Amino acid sequence: MAGLSGKVAIVTGASRGLGKGIALGLGEAGATVYVTGRSTSAEPAALPGTINETADELTRLGGRGVAVRCDHRDDAQVEELFARVRRNEGQLDLLVNNAFASPEQRVLWSGQRFWEIPAALWDDLIDVGLRSHFIAARFAATTMIEQGHGLIVNVASHASGRSKSPGGRVIVPYSVCKAGLHRLSSDMAAELREYGVVVVAVWPPGSRTEAVLAQSDLFPNVTEWEEPIFTGRVVAALAMAQVGLERSGEALVIADLAEELGLTD
Repeated sequence: MAGLSGKVAIVTGASRGLGKGIALGLGEAGATVYVTGRSTSAEPAALPGTINETADELTRLGGRGVAVRCDHRDDAQVEELFARVRRNEGQLDLLVNNAFASPEQRVLWSGQRFWEIPAALWDDLIDVGLRSHFIAARFAATTMIEQGHGLIVNVASHASGRSKSPGGRVIVPYSVCKAGLHRLSSDMAAELREYGVVVVAVWPPGSRTEAVLAQSDLFPNVTEWEEPIFTGRVVAALAMAQVGLERSGEALVIADLAEELGLTD
């Protein structure tokens, strides 16, 4: 599958997890993908996965991977990332905002009450999981507007579409962050529509990420969950389908989108 050959993408937070899966899916489709994150071969994190490994793997799959270390809390680093893509490629067809400063899964799904949560945890989740998406989209928009086309995909969650029920396990900063992404996507879509740029949020399914597999006691049965690359293949198919402006601003459920586009795991 080489339907994205000649296309240039940036996937943020792609050392591992859904970001890596999305980058690999785009690589399979032949895209040039700039892979960003803080985990590198020289400075790995506790969980497996680095931007270098992701870039190398997607190149083996048929794309071209470019690893760029970028702390998405640092606006100057983000600006340089987009300037580099502009200098080297002269275009930007797709931005996938996936960067997320996640705590351990047992903290994320602890059900801890908001008044018991350290304020620093709110800052981590909102700064990287929401604010950094806004900053990256600002830089992407200028290039896409000049081109007259482009697709921005914000990785949200089913947690953005429903209120927390009593006893729910997801912590408040996470659900607020993902709900913010939904509104960010719809409002950006309204402002970019006249320039031919599409913005959507996507809701991935339960996925067997490194973080999930590392805590099997918390997630004892994930056999029915998807591999992260499944979401990547659906995002690639969405990009190849050249989703029209009539879909811009929508929140798209990956499982439903896969069925719509004729994809199976």
